[in-house]
Amino acid sequence: MPESPQATAKAQAPWLLLCFDSNYRLELRRDTVGALLVASTGKATDPLPSEAHFLTQTTLGSAPLEIYCRVGREPGEVGAVISLEALNEAVEAGREVLSEALAVSLESLHGVLFRLPYLDLGTNDYIYRFRTAKERNRKIYIDTRSNALYQSRLCAAIKAVRRTKEKTSGAPALLDFGSVRYVIPSHFGFCLGVQNAIERAYEAVAAYPDTRVFMLSELIHNPFVNKDLLARGLRYLQTDKGLPLNAEGKPANGPHDPAALWNQLKSEDTVIIPAFGATNEDKTRLISKGLAIREYDATCMLVEKVWKSARRYAAEGYTVVIHGKSEHEETKATFSNSSAQGPSLIVRNLEHARLLGEVILAKGPEKTRRFEQEFAGLYSEDFDPNQDLEKIAVVNQTTLLRNETLAIIEYLKGIMAEKYGAPAVEKHIWSQGKGDTLCYATQVNQDALQKALEHPIDAALVIGGKNSSNTYQLYRVCKDAIGERAHYIQSEDNLISSKLVRHHIFHAGPAVADSTNAVERAFLSLPKQGDLPLHLLLTGGASCPDGIIQQVISRINSFFPPESLRSMEAVLAEIEGED
Repeated sequence: MPESPQATAKAQAPWLLLCFDSNYRLELRRDTVGALLVASTGKATDPLPSEAHFLTQTTLGSAPLEIYCRVGREPGEVGAVISLEALNEAVEAGREVLSEALAVSLESLHGVLFRLPYLDLGTNDYIYRFRTAKERNRKIYIDTRSNALYQSRLCAAIKAVRRTKEKTSGAPALLDFGSVRYVIPSHFGFCLGVQNAIERAYEAVAAYPDTRVFMLSELIHNPFVNKDLLARGLRYLQTDKGLPLNAEGKPANGPHDPAALWNQLKSEDTVIIPAFGATNEDKTRLISKGLAIREYDATCMLVEKVWKSARRYAAEGYTVVIHGKSEHEETKATFSNSSAQGPSLIVRNLEHARLLGEVILAKGPEKTRRFEQEFAGLYSEDFDPNQDLEKIAVVNQTTLLRNETLAIIEYLKGIMAEKYGAPAVEKHIWSQGKGDTLCYATQVNQDALQKALEHPIDAALVIGGKNSSNTYQLYRVCKDAIGERAHYIQSEDNLISSKLVRHHIFHAGPAVADSTNAVERAFLSLPKQGDLPLHLLLTGGASCPDGIIQQVISRINSFFPPESLRSMEAVLAEIEGED
């Protein structure tokens, strides 16, 4: 989240203060002829009001003017508040006239308004920090309606025994049910960012039972969680690809469609920002409408950590190269934040990075031609490949494979060595804390899966939403290890029989980003009793609830004669006895 320096003891130039209430509605006054004025102005020698934060600088006439903001003060008796969107509409319709100072200050907000809710945050502050185990609020979303979705005594026992360290993978759990044995990695399922986001969503519903609560887009990439939220009254403003939706949850006829929920928002509504974060453009729209987005901004800390790193790199003169999928909400949010700080570029994978390497080594008009051809729509405004590729720093979409990001960094280091010489590499590609923007939750799930794959495996099931990027990366790890015996499913419903599984195909290319489909393919060939037990690996993506994993186990167990199976209680007793 881009930050502004807080107000200094004394402004360096004449200043103007914009006062907003807690819904970012502007407090205004009128002069003697009826024009709208801001709350207060001052000279550089005048003391700044308390709780004022610097936002931006502009000019009034030919003189510099510093714009400060104060957020959260409720209007006094002589003041009135109005959303910026309503104010702009009134001015365009000729119903209001702005003073010159106010007109100039409002014009200067373009491109920085998204920072308004976060002006009090320092460099080491986060919008929404992870809660500790004692602060967890699972009771807000585990009730009689959702118990089977979220609750699993089996998964809880595995995590308690095997997940001894949150950031370090351990040995997998081996569950002996008799005819079938399960290999479960030490780390699987909900990460802390997802838990935080889910809690915020359910807390919003509970806190505002009589008002409308919206999600900017899918809270997480899991259809069952999102379905449960919709059943409680929440609604999406847009799809995960940014397409506006109407009240029926169907695509609106473009952004200006009056039926689009975006165009029906009121300041008393609540909008939840998902764990992926949001673009500056979407935040600006919400702020302009007078919506208090800070309270229910559930952006994951580790996503925000990437934004902070990108800001640091840009401040030191590096162009930020984002390893991510351009259509994914997280990458769009990261690109939006990064490009507000300096030149930014998205590369999809190592093959795409090789094209960037060719551009870096190219010269003259060919350099620009290749860049515009290979990276159309993937770079920030006014990007100059002749200058902006001399110093680069790589960050990533947190749900991708760590090794691929590191491979991209190593490849680009080689390109810089070829272009500038090995001794100069560190001047041209950020090398301090290599890979320090990678999500530890994504990485530890992958590490734990690798350890589980060291055991004999007849088949593997990776469970998660069909559009979940981190789940797909887990499937890639399994597929690389055991090929077609690895399957990608959403729930137990995809297990048609012991012989057939409905395997989801994750389309990773941008051209087919909106299409997913599934195929039925061979699952298990139950051997004769003498060849049992079968060994099955199960894991879940970061947005997969524990309850679904236990339901998958129950479904698989149903394929075997009851007399050949040990009871769930007996298996639980063994696991809990390890503690």
